[in-house]
Amino acid sequence: MCTKQVNSFKNFCKKTEANFNIMMILKRNFRQIFCLALLLFNVVAVCAQHHSKTKPNIVLILTDDQGWGDLSVNGNTNLNTPNIDKLAEKGVTFDRFYVSPVCAPTRAELLTGRYHLRVGVTGVSSGEERLNLDETTIAEVFKVAGYTTAAYGKWHNGTQAPYHPNTRGFEDFYGFCSGHWGDYFSPMLEHNGEIVKGNGFIIDDLTDHGLAFIEKNKDNPFFLYLPFNTPHSPMQVPDKYWNKFKDKELTQRGKDFEKEDILHSKAALAMSENIDWNVGRLMAKLDELKLSENTIIIYLSDNGPNGHRWNGGMKGIKGSTDEGGVRSPMFMKWKGTLEAGKTIKEISGAIDLLPTLTDLAGIAYNSKKELDGVSLKPLLFEKNPKWEDRFIINCWRKRTSIRSQNYRLGYNGELFDMVEDPNQTTDISAVKPTIFKKLSEVKEQWESEVVSKIPEIDNRPFIIGHPGLKTTQIPARDAVLYGNVLRSSQYPNCSYLTNWKSINDKISWNVEVPKEGDFEVVIYYTCAPEGIGSTFELSFGSAKLVGKITEPFNPPEKGMENDRVKRIESYIKEFKPLKIGTIHLKKGHGVLELQATEIPGAQVMDFRLLTLERI
Repeated sequence: MCTKQVNSFKNFCKKTEANFNIMMILKRNFRQIFCLALLLFNVVAVCAQHHSKTKPNIVLILTDDQGWGDLSVNGNTNLNTPNIDKLAEKGVTFDRFYVSPVCAPTRAELLTGRYHLRVGVTGVSSGEERLNLDETTIAEVFKVAGYTTAAYGKWHNGTQAPYHPNTRGFEDFYGFCSGHWGDYFSPMLEHNGEIVKGNGFIIDDLTDHGLAFIEKNKDNPFFLYLPFNTPHSPMQVPDKYWNKFKDKELTQRGKDFEKEDILHSKAALAMSENIDWNVGRLMAKLDELKLSENTIIIYLSDNGPNGHRWNGGMKGIKGSTDEGGVRSPMFMKWKGTLEAGKTIKEISGAIDLLPTLTDLAGIAYNSKKELDGVSLKPLLFEKNPKWEDRFIINCWRKRTSIRSQNYRLGYNGELFDMVEDPNQTTDISAVKPTIFKKLSEVKEQWESEVVSKIPEIDNRPFIIGHPGLKTTQIPARDAVLYGNVLRSSQYPNCSYLTNWKSINDKISWNVEVPKEGDFEVVIYYTCAPEGIGSTFELSFGSAKLVGKITEPFNPPEKGMENDRVKRIESYIKEFKPLKIGTIHLKKGHGVLELQATEIPGAQVMDFRLLTLERI
């Protein structure tokens, strides 16, 4: 209709090209021109309004360490997840949906549409979780398309700008950038790079921010990413949910039930029910604001379960490239547009989300790099789509598994018929030599082209003073330690440094300063009274800054009071910020180093974090 009216107007104007007749023609046809112009204006306005209203919002919910089996919709009778079940009932279920075996890799694939090893994410800590800067994220794509973007939760793809979410397309970020966090009740978090204190149980808090974001942007298209951090350990959950499970007998057990920690399973299920409650709050808000018909809701997890609990009998848990380690729940709801209750059997994965969502939103995205994922739109809308079999690659720590529609080649060379033998009990490589050869070739090619090129050490520096973020955080977890200094846990993500006893001990970071300038430095510390007077030096090249502990601050460790299961990661404590002064850093690459110069007590301090704010 818009094109027709435009063409009519053009044709009419052609009749008026003769200059000597123009005024007479305009006079005779003024009413016609006026009416036609008015009609054209109205048509364009209506079209624009229609386009604005039909540009779908996106709410992308990602849970952490929640297995495929941690939902009642997937057959688990130990818990009840009615709101997530409703997503399946009123939306589309992707029955065979695959992610990576661990956290950061899945997030990288979701954000880019490319396998995590291609985009620089080779680990989960010490800088290996960072997403290469030449990759484009889904948030950047939607932001360019006119969407307001936000992420609330666990980022896990880089802490310092330009790896920080605020510099990867998310205009608003609230949560934490580490792989996991040490306390889920009003913990230390950050908001757009600034240290803040959380409000209540973390998943409830993150959801509160999501609800406020939806309310604020109800009249404009928005992309909301909610990477929840449960049921990842530490196993903390409000009493309301724990009390339901603490004395409950679990009627379904894990495949390797002799390895199952019952209390851990109960805590994970309780945390899953809390997630479900918050999903219900999100859907209620969309209904309240009459946004449900114009909002696509996606729900998935980042890997298999973090324990040997019930998972449909599948082989493997978190960290495994077997089916149970990489199969994720996946639901997509778009009220009135997607067929309610539909189940898609074709295999798909996190790599498919970017091309699928841009396709559904009508966003033309021509990636500079070849995507590994494909748009799933034909599977969503066509009754008999032309869909060729494909391969989805799951790889972690050089263990590669290849999934086709009906078969899985394990990392050790075993072949399984996933239709007849979904629990991977019988190797059929000798029975199906042709299929075995084909999947083996795919695996060999992948390992030759990608795995073999993974660097043994990630030498990318941590950036200080990138213009995309006012404050740079340099956490303990990313440090290289010398001498007596120890981490509070072998798992670095939420650890602090202790046992700093000697002037020969060093704490260092491989850093790069992209632009020369002055920085105000704050150190987060604890120190016993006998440590008062400890002095230390922060240095980078010829630049040096001396700090001194003048006030004791020695709170006890905490976390155990809220743990439902004894944790494996570090306990945490409150750390006191101390302004130590201003340091002038020259542009360049080098080593940022902390070293004590005077130690009156048993040790210098316990150290958690440095922040450097460009002046």
